[in-house]
Amino acid sequence: MLLENKVVVVTGGSRGIGRAIALASAREGADVAINYWGDNDRSYGKASAVESIVREIEALGRRAIAVEGNVAERDTGIELIARTVDAFGHVDVLSSNAGICPFHAFLDMPASVYESTVAVNLNGAFYVTQAAANQMKTQGTGGAIVATSSISALVGGGMQTHYTPTKAGVHSLMQSCAIALGPYGIRCNSVMPGTIATDLNADDLSDRDKRAYMEKRIPLGRLGEPDDVAQCVVFLASDRARYVTGASLLVDGGLFVNLQ
Repeated sequence: MLLENKVVVVTGGSRGIGRAIALASAREGADVAINYWGDNDRSYGKASAVESIVREIEALGRRAIAVEGNVAERDTGIELIARTVDAFGHVDVLSSNAGICPFHAFLDMPASVYESTVAVNLNGAFYVTQAAANQMKTQGTGGAIVATSSISALVGGGMQTHYTPTKAGVHSLMQSCAIALGPYGIRCNSVMPGTIATDLNADDLSDRDKRAYMEKRIPLGRLGEPDDVAQCVVFLASDRARYVTGASLLVDGGLFVNLQ
């Protein structure tokens, strides 16, 4: 029970990696506040994704709330933390995970695509980190912030010229916040997932040849699963990582070293 009786906030927590982080945190004893945005489909039986994750957490014997809001807006982070404190009394861990990646070529990329990607991925991480850190400072008991960066922070992508800079920025944000927030006992780290198979990229990975090509580049021989990332987030958020801050952890099956 690495997170027993802790309160964990997860942005982008209804699907993919965020969903796995929320569930892994609950399994390790945490109550969870989930941020989501615009998730109205019914792809989880008769429940939407956010309704489903709340029920799963409650079935584990933990408490959960869901707070809708676009992290690109500063007030969303403030409201998310305030509602978490109202529900659970405190905040111990932030998983800043929300992100988007609308693939697009560089030369004809609309400004709106670039700006929305920066707004969600980088500005959103800044705003919610600032809100959580202020609450943790007020509490006086320290805390842990783990941001979801990406292997894309370290390698380029021709269709990701708007995305890779944001993930490099998230990595850099955690490094600087580790220095700024260390005096308050707040640790800041990032995870850098490689290719992770989720429902969000299922259509893209349904191409057998493309999937086989991507798997061949990974020394461990398989694509990652959301829980592969979630377990690393739980570790960094837990007291087992009590002397780890300003670090980044590649969770990519060895892809990065194989690309060098």
